[in-house]
Amino acid sequence: MAATRVEEKLYQNRYLVDAGRPHIKINAHTKPSDNLLAMTKLCPAGCYAENSAGQVEITADGCLECGTCRILCESSGDIVWNYPRGGYGVLFKFG
Repeated sequence: MAATRVEEKLYQNRYLVDAGRPHIKINAHTKPSDNLLAMTKLCPAGCYAENSAGQVEITADGCLECGTCRILCESSGDIVWNYPRGGYGVLFKFG
């Protein structure tokens, strides 16, 4: 039996986007912190990316709400993290 890739498992989940109301926001920064830069590699959904200007950006669509960024970056003030409004966000498919 062949091993299932993580990307194939993640593809089975669905995400209901709350247009214009992302549940994670990155606070303005001139130079991203080490933790914020780490999120470009650690986020299991790949929501964080470094742009050509060296700033870290987030696309919260597809966020798994795992809390990794919340643990690493919220207490330092790098991000503001809230749960999505009811009915929005990740819709996990089990099985």
